[in-house]
Amino acid sequence: MTTTGRVSFVGAGPGAADLITLRGARRIAEADVVIWAPSAVDAECVREHARADADLVDFSRVTPEEITDLYRRAAASRQVVVRLHAGDAATGGGVQEQHDLCVRLGLEVEVVPGVSVVAAAAAKIGRELTLTEASSTVLISPESSELVREFAALQTTMAATVSGARTGQFVEKLLQGGYTAETPVVVAYKVSQADELVVHTTVGELESVVKQHKLYRPTLFLVGAAVKVPTRRVSATASVDEPLRAARPTRWSRRAASRIATRVDEPIPAPAPAPLPAPAAAAESNPAWTAVEEIQQSVRKPAEEPAPKPKLTVVAAEKPKPPTVRASTATPKKKPAAARKPKRTAGN
Repeated sequence: MTTTGRVSFVGAGPGAADLITLRGARRIAEADVVIWAPSAVDAECVREHARADADLVDFSRVTPEEITDLYRRAAASRQVVVRLHAGDAATGGGVQEQHDLCVRLGLEVEVVPGVSVVAAAAAKIGRELTLTEASSTVLISPESSELVREFAALQTTMAATVSGARTGQFVEKLLQGGYTAETPVVVAYKVSQADELVVHTTVGELESVVKQHKLYRPTLFLVGAAVKVPTRRVSATASVDEPLRAARPTRWSRRAASRIATRVDEPIPAPAPAPLPAPAAAAESNPAWTAVEEIQQSVRKPAEEPAPKPKLTVVAAEKPKPPTVRASTATPKKKPAAARKPKRTAGN
């Protein structure tokens, strides 16, 4: 427990269980209170990392005033609070305002970065967003969607999270800003999760694709030439019926062929039987949480106190006891006097 209470703004990553950072998983396991939005962060992430006695607060069902009261209680009770954000907590999600509020309340504040949704989408399609002639990527949140036209005029790669209901307005601003209807667009929804959807389309077809897949929640759009699908080069002179050209024999291959020809009379050993495939495991464990298993165990379960080491006592060797003299209460017996010999006289 901290001395003043602590609030950690943790980026939960794009959604996959194994894409959260080790530090983020540890902060969730340490938390007394976890604030999260089920629509933005997968429930499995919270269920697997949070303690059984932790308070789970649905961010979408509380008011800003209630969140402020929760921070005040954390400061008074010295609690550890985690506010989970989808993707990277350092690049959006309204972290700045809550960060400053916690500082004013005297809480320890920490921002744990995570894997952004943009990075996960670019990795999914195998494209580098900045490795083109237009080498700058513009990130646009839904709150700054009015700047789409101005950013589109720069003709750079654009990453925008837009609600499905506003896709038509988004397309109009792209066209007004200078993008053509043939400009490539990647629609990325719930990237890295089990029900992810990644579709390649164009600016002109974007609205119809969103309606076709019924994407009503905020969805990531990557716009620009950098996300264009790579085309495979096919030789114009290649023919389907043309036979494959045989490999040119080398000196080593000719020497090996001559050695094989001289041993035609020798029996050919039977090939070894192929090993049988190992039976599949009945239920394989999910490897998504192996990276943080030790962290969870060390935080959830108190460390066992080591057994006290036996104290070494120095025992002195026993000294031989002196003989004891017992006092007797009986009257000591007098020894009989010895008979005295008569003295000789001079006359005898």
